[in-house]
Amino acid sequence: MSQVITSQEAEQAIQVVVKRAQAYREFRQLCLTDPSAAIKKAIGKDIPEGFTLRFVENKGADLTVVLPDPIDVSSELSDADLEQVAGGKATGPEGPSPKCGGSCALSNIPGDFFK
Repeated sequence: MSQVITSQEAEQAIQVVVKRAQAYREFRQLCLTDPSAAIKKAIGKDIPEGFTLRFVENKGADLTVVLPDPIDVSSELSDADLEQVAGGKATGPEGPSPKCGGSCALSNIPGDFFK
């Protein structure tokens, strides 16, 4: 019985599959018609049961964005959270953003802020 691919192996597996699909037409067709079999053939592991994988041709392809799981927004924000939202403080995991000193408005963010 084969192992199931883990989420950590998924990124590496996609890289292997994409490279092989670029080089071999038959494998590319397998990706388009049976993605699970293509993954199995490329890395020897199955994708998790119930997980849907789809490969599409680059011709006219659209951008697909996977949204994160929903969060419970039924609970109210704390006073501290409301203060940050109302005050416009730009904070992240490491604290205030060094490029704007912790209180940025969109109009004063430098052009290279998101680079």
